Amino acid sequence: MSIVVNNFEKMNISKIKQSKNKKKLTVITAYDALFAKLFSQASDMILVGDSLNMSFAGEKDTLSATLEQMIYHTKAVCNGAKDAFVITDMPFGTYINKDEALKNCTTVYQQTNASAVKIEGGEDRADIIKHLTSNSIAVMGHIGLMPQYVRSEGGYKVRGKTKEDEEQLIRDAIAVEQAGAFAIVVEGVMSDVAKKITQTVNIPIIGIGAGVDTDGQVLVWSDMLGFFEEFKPKFVRHYLNGAKLVKEAVNQYRDDVQTQRFPSKEEEY
Repeated sequence: MSIVVNNFEKMNISKIKQSKNKKKLTVITAYDALFAKLFSQASDMILVGDSLNMSFAGEKDTLSATLEQMIYHTKAVCNGAKDAFVITDMPFGTYINKDEALKNCTTVYQQTNASAVKIEGGEDRADIIKHLTSNSIAVMGHIGLMPQYVRSEGGYKVRGKTKEDEEQLIRDAIAVEQAGAFAIVVEGVMSDVAKKITQTVNIPIIGIGAGVDTDGQVLVWSDMLGFFEEFKPKFVRHYLNGAKLVKEAVNQYRDDVQTQRFPSKEEEY
């Protein structure tokens, strides 16, 4: 087995674009300073995802995340990973038109050190993305299965199963690229279609549940590290049995307290 050693290099828009067909990009979510610091040396980008409302708040979807929440968590992530390329997910309802989008994205830029924002939508949101990039806001797109569309779409549905949907996804990617986005997340898309999307556009495609042929991958940290126990999405790989390890540690702490093994003399003043 070959091991790739990541020599940390601070990312910027130009380096991200230049990675196309040269380097697979690693993206991971983070919501606080502690985990952001732990992830920063191994990841090319950190996404402050609106998934925090599911991971942190126990909500059933991402739609209730607010701009205030995203700003709070983005500040924390930027404090923990000062040299990282941090992207803020713009929450549901904050980019319903060009003016609202620019106002809210400007607030994110003014109140945090985020390097970019992420917007869900393809052709239908291209004019909004263009308005943002024309006003010095760096935008990562997001097409395919879009969590903010879950209620209007009637659930989480894999995309690209028909020729018509494949063609729509390709049009979406082209529209987002032409609007000035520097990269696009492609989520929950048939792997052969995701490969075609990746080959069609000249900006990096970051996959999640979209196969191996994209320009990089993104995972939610609590999924990747095995902290989320309710279910395991097909596209997730557990790199740690986090929930089990935490439970074992907390049980050991409880036992040590009850048996007076903690604190020891060495841990007293």
